[in-house]
Amino acid sequence: MIATQQSAFFQKIFSEEYSFNQLLASGKNLDDFWKKFFSSYAHLGEAEIFDRRADIHRFLKENGVTYNIYGDPAGLNRPWNLDVIPYIIEQQEWLTIEKGLTQRAELFNLILKDIYGEQQLIKKGLLPVELIYNHPGFLRECAGISMPWKRHLVLYSADIARSPDGKIWVISDRSQAPSGSGYALENRTAMARILPELFADIKVQQLSPYFNELQTAFNEIAPAKQNPRIVILTPGPRNETYFEHSYLSSFLGYTLVQGDDLMVKDNCVWLKTIGGLEKVDVILRRVDDVYCDPLELKSDSQLGVAGLLQAVRSGNVSIANPLGSSILENPGLIPFLPAIAKHLLDEPLILPTIASWWCGQPKELNYVLNNIQHLIIKRIYRYSNSSSSIDGSKLSKNELNQLKETIKTHPYLYVGQEKVSFATSPSLNDKKIQPTNALFRSYLVGTNDGYTVMKGGLTRTTGDLSNILISNQLGGMSKDTWVISNDIEQDVHVRHHAIQVDTAPAYNDTLPSQTAENLFWVGRYAERILANARFQRTVMQFLTQGNQLQANDHILAEHNLLMALTHHTCTYPGFVGENSATKLKFPSKELASILFDASRQGSLSFNLTLFLRAVNAVRDHWSTDTWRVLRTMEEDWQNIADNTPNSFKMITMLNHLITSMVAFIGLNRESISREQGWTILDTGRKIEQSLLLISMLRATLVNKQDDLVEYNLQEAVLKSNETLVNYRYKYRVHIQLSLVLDLMLLDENNPRSLAYQITRIKRYLSILPKKQKDNSLLEHERLILEAYTLLKLSDKDSLSMLDSNLTSYQQLDTFLSKMYALLSAIPNAISKTYFKHAQTQKQLFTAADDIV
Repeated sequence: MIATQQSAFFQKIFSEEYSFNQLLASGKNLDDFWKKFFSSYAHLGEAEIFDRRADIHRFLKENGVTYNIYGDPAGLNRPWNLDVIPYIIEQQEWLTIEKGLTQRAELFNLILKDIYGEQQLIKKGLLPVELIYNHPGFLRECAGISMPWKRHLVLYSADIARSPDGKIWVISDRSQAPSGSGYALENRTAMARILPELFADIKVQQLSPYFNELQTAFNEIAPAKQNPRIVILTPGPRNETYFEHSYLSSFLGYTLVQGDDLMVKDNCVWLKTIGGLEKVDVILRRVDDVYCDPLELKSDSQLGVAGLLQAVRSGNVSIANPLGSSILENPGLIPFLPAIAKHLLDEPLILPTIASWWCGQPKELNYVLNNIQHLIIKRIYRYSNSSSSIDGSKLSKNELNQLKETIKTHPYLYVGQEKVSFATSPSLNDKKIQPTNALFRSYLVGTNDGYTVMKGGLTRTTGDLSNILISNQLGGMSKDTWVISNDIEQDVHVRHHAIQVDTAPAYNDTLPSQTAENLFWVGRYAERILANARFQRTVMQFLTQGNQLQANDHILAEHNLLMALTHHTCTYPGFVGENSATKLKFPSKELASILFDASRQGSLSFNLTLFLRAVNAVRDHWSTDTWRVLRTMEEDWQNIADNTPNSFKMITMLNHLITSMVAFIGLNRESISREQGWTILDTGRKIEQSLLLISMLRATLVNKQDDLVEYNLQEAVLKSNETLVNYRYKYRVHIQLSLVLDLMLLDENNPRSLAYQITRIKRYLSILPKKQKDNSLLEHERLILEAYTLLKLSDKDSLSMLDSNLTSYQQLDTFLSKMYALLSAIPNAISKTYFKHAQTQKQLFTAADDIV
């Protein structure tokens, strides 16, 4: 079956029980494309294949490709799994699939128009009214809405499986917000980059035409035909396919938004940006339709936009897919599709659908109840996050009886479907190529010229051959899907000018407010982690030295540094509250808690969690190199946190964390390309850096200490701010307070000084969009001007003078307190100006209206 010279290789790597039937042509010989594929596969050799598989996993992980699994403690940001053996569809078979999918999309488009239009299918008895009106996907609020474009169902997807006899079956239809096209794109990219040899001599069709037509479709349905603004509406970072939302945002060049980023005003949808409100023309929604408008649909939804449906009625915004299209994700429609196809298209269905019986009819109900142990039972709609399919053969007698009673209570909510076996597909699992059940999801996009089918798609597999339910939520693996072509062109990479736009839209100040806010907090958390890690490293290094010296001055300096660490990190009570004496004497446990206790507010792990959460909320802004740094940092920190490290290992880990964070900041200085993105992020950094520096100086330098203690505290401040070398180079004298204050507060050439930070903050705030029409100062501009003036009027000698009691540096403390108050008020002022866009309240009734 396979060439003799390769037989030893395949005998070793293929599992013994594997059947080759699905790989064979009619003559019981291996298909030509499989011969070519396995020839390239064998040429690489077993060891190299496993190395490349590890490279693929690493590539996907470093690219941040994830899939979140509900209810799984390890589900958030779970790495995406990709098999190194593709799912291959030969050209002749594909032509039938493509034709059948196009027909099916056209049919569902007509059904959707009819359900929310004249409802002739119901009136003529081709669709039972109970099947439509009892489905939560039917939104009465959407009835009669006029849509001027030809194909209301812009996006359509179908799950397809091959039976052992080679037949292609449609398993289910997806019309709500079909997911997976972005994962299909990333799968192809990973395979082409890591395993280009496997594409040798095999003509694999391109994925890019689908995405080109996607752009065309959105432009066609946009109310504004010139440079329409298109956004992708996502439920947010905790959604299972959030990676895909951000990935498509970057790939297509559309703005990724959440419900809070949008508002309805004057029956139009507006995007809140830091430059003001900008009109939205098209929404590619990844939020279920019922959650999209809390005003008219689900009132407790926090994912949608109040008034969105009215904006749609007014024709001022288009949504793909239209609200209410989830009615088509109804397995109860399947038994009626052949008759509807004959009526609307005057032709039979090309692709067969699994035999189905809707229980809302007496005859079909009896059949389902009598054969329930051999059928798959589905509700006509999915609910919560659980599967809507039940395999009758896996239920006990008692469970079957309970299910029967449930069906009898509401028969119109249930469908029985024939249980179809899958043709297995080869997958590389562990060290063997083994059979897996495979489910292929196709993607179609509709324009005025018709539907375009992606020549490929997303294939999901499971090694449990007895389980017909395949999904990523159940831990399935994905495959790149190859559609073989006899044409000369060959595509192994889809990123070459996949999207072509005649005129690139020119938007100004388009950074969404919520995105800007997240970037602002990414900057703040990054600097908080960096500063806290540096200070704790300095304290722990001093403790190591102090344990050897044990002089009174060193012990006093240790205690001051430990107390300062508590103030700096805000990990109270810490070294200043109850039981502080014991903690000061034996600080190891408290120091470990400040580092690794993720539930402790102010700890490094706590802040790292907040940082990563903010990073994931704006994941479309980070480059591949940035993701590599983030993943390494996260994994390294988790590995050491899971153990019980000693002081040396903790200091080493802090070194690694500091290096990673510096790399993250440095990479994004060059890679953030969105307008205002870097300005907002670095503003957050500079504000946080200023506040932390002030906090450190107040905790270490404002109280008079013995000379040696003061010297040690001042040296610790310089070390933790990476300025000890600068001090020695600039002043060439022993450390003294006035010079430390000069360097850390007033020297604008020192990138760690307060003067440097405030100068940068002042410049950043001056280039943010102006919201006032006159020349008056905004609140944040006034605050930074006051801080800048206060700093300019200060001098090192006055700040380093003792008070009359010779116990503290009162002027320094007063200066730092005023500066902290001014700077800490700036984030709230920025938030009110750029991150919040509350509409002006209007009085509905006047006093005169009450007069009868």
